[in-house]
Amino acid sequence: MVKLNRETKETTISCEVNIHDDKQACIDTGIGFFDHMLETLSKHSGTYISLQCKGDLHIDAHHTVEDCAIVLGQAIAQEIHPISSIRRFATSTVVMDEASSTTNVDISNRAFLVYDIGEATGKVGQLDIELVEEFFNSFITNSKITAHIMNNRGKNKHHIVESMFKSFAIAFKTALEKNDSGSVPSTKGVL
Repeated sequence: MVKLNRETKETTISCEVNIHDDKQACIDTGIGFFDHMLETLSKHSGTYISLQCKGDLHIDAHHTVEDCAIVLGQAIAQEIHPISSIRRFATSTVVMDEASSTTNVDISNRAFLVYDIGEATGKVGQLDIELVEEFFNSFITNSKITAHIMNNRGKNKHHIVESMFKSFAIAFKTALEKNDSGSVPSTKGVL
């Protein structure tokens, strides 16, 4: 288990992460729909996440979402590195009613994000849709994972965003599964 704290003028965050632990998440960011997405990420990735944040929500949700992603990404990076004896690559497509999203993951110690939510705009609850990309960008950068997260179709913004979080979570969980070789999954011999 990794425990991290971060305090800035904009946010105060405490975070605990434990991969391969399906204990129920404990999330409180002050942004209801964002909490729901982090709980979804925890549940479907099989990763215990405890994350509490007090942010400057009187301004907007941007600092809270971005800073939570930074801390969560850093905790995941500490939890999964050094990388060895895992599948490394995984793909997941998830449907939620009319929405469908696909994620490809490479746990490679190289951060890169390809993100496409299509034409979805506006808000779901208190969460601006544009902050979903901010979350994944900061999370991917700090966890040192490569991910291509794409919405294939959908009309309901809640369903679109949730299918994206679920597809990422399942691909992440699958990529972390043990491989039988017992070695680093790279011709370099190190990741």
